[in-house]
Amino acid sequence: MIQVTLVWSPAPREVIEETLSLPDGATARDALAACSAAAAWVQATDAALPPGIWGRLAQWESVLEEGDRVELCRPLKVDPKVARRERFARQGKRGTGLFARQRSGGKAGY
Repeated sequence: MIQVTLVWSPAPREVIEETLSLPDGATARDALAACSAAAAWVQATDAALPPGIWGRLAQWESVLEEGDRVELCRPLKVDPKVARRERFARQGKRGTGLFARQRSGGKAGY
């Protein structure tokens, strides 16, 4: 038997983590089937969620090892680069990054 952790996020800022005991040679699909709450969530969202193992994209047939962390990844609603640009445009250059606490008479970026 191996111990793996199944993690999924049904909503923003909400993460559910469950530790599972699976037989040797179990796959990511087996981990999903062993966790009834995660399986119900995947069916309710009716999405083809790609699994990840330790943050790297994996296949459902990937064989799991002891201590693996299987993650069910929701698709992003907003591209992080676009969100950062919009946030920067709203805040302006004086309120972010290197320019947030510039001492008087100091050079930009120092």
